[in-house]
Amino acid sequence: MSITRRGFVQKVGQGFLAANAAGALLKDAHAQLVVPEPPGKKLGWAIVGLGSLSINQILPAFAKCEKSKVVAFVSGHPDKANKLALRYGVNPKNIYNYQNYDSIKDNPEVDVIYVVLPNGMHAEYTVRGLQAGKHVLSEKPMANTPAECEQMIAAGKKADRKLMVAYRCRYEPYNKEAIRIAQSKELGPTQMILADAGFKMGDPTQWRLNKALAGGGSMMDIGIYALNAARYLTGEEPTEVNAMMYTTPNDPRFKEVEEHVTFQLRFPSGVLANCSSSYGYFHQSHYRVLGTEGRLELDPATWYNGLRLKVERGNVFEDIDLPVMDHFALEMDHMSDCVMQNKQPLTPGEEGLRDMKIIAAVYDAAKSGKTVKLA
Repeated sequence: MSITRRGFVQKVGQGFLAANAAGALLKDAHAQLVVPEPPGKKLGWAIVGLGSLSINQILPAFAKCEKSKVVAFVSGHPDKANKLALRYGVNPKNIYNYQNYDSIKDNPEVDVIYVVLPNGMHAEYTVRGLQAGKHVLSEKPMANTPAECEQMIAAGKKADRKLMVAYRCRYEPYNKEAIRIAQSKELGPTQMILADAGFKMGDPTQWRLNKALAGGGSMMDIGIYALNAARYLTGEEPTEVNAMMYTTPNDPRFKEVEEHVTFQLRFPSGVLANCSSSYGYFHQSHYRVLGTEGRLELDPATWYNGLRLKVERGNVFEDIDLPVMDHFALEMDHMSDCVMQNKQPLTPGEEGLRDMKIIAAVYDAAKSGKTVKLA
């Protein structure tokens, strides 16, 4: 085979380019190789309630925690608790039930209690946990009523313990970046926020459809995400609420709680938020921030993974890629850090109380058909 001089030079040049490219990639790979530090002190956590969220999300998240470890369970199902104890290395002596729960005060291994029970049980087990001298992270919504939230906050202050509400989206990278962009005015002053959250409810016998356990329907369970997003994206508290509700007649799932809610919020700066929650349609989780110079969209916005953030400026779209982090590991480590450093959590009990007061106003506005003003 013959080869021309030009062909030879081209082949050699390509070889040099390939070698240089490979060298650059190797150099870049070495630059990215960071050996993580060994874990430092970890606080001991007790998980109260071993339902689907605990089993599928919270317990696996401890493997990614830097400052938190699971050391105890509280459950009414001893077989389930013992099985999970074997999997996660929890000492059988640290398995409690709802009757002997208060004796957890005598266990120095437990620093923080995570209450992962139906909404109607949050207040009781949070107050009892605080009275036992433990710090408490309560799942959202904080409780069924504003009055219960106030009892929980008062119990935390009396016991001098930390109380935090598990608004996991406040701790993960995509929502944090959306907050930064919206509040930095990079898109110009925000004019309007659109936030929707919902999914199709299945089993009609589950606790979420029981008014006493759930406190309400889609608004309490999934609508709180849209409400909380409107608040944290603006950095403001709403002054007025309008709302409408609709439930499919004779649907056996909705004998006690509502199916659909739409609600509107007015903020002091003039920003308007149009939000919805539903137990009737296909899974929806997104919000949009509309500014004078651009917009951002997070869709999905609150799923456990797969979040997508898109920003438009001057008719140019940018997809923003951020590290995928475990929401539950982030929020639990934040709580542990606040306990160790004696700091106020980002989402304390007062944050949960604000949401519950607005949710109560949403229900009032929907029932009365009138605008409800917030104090």
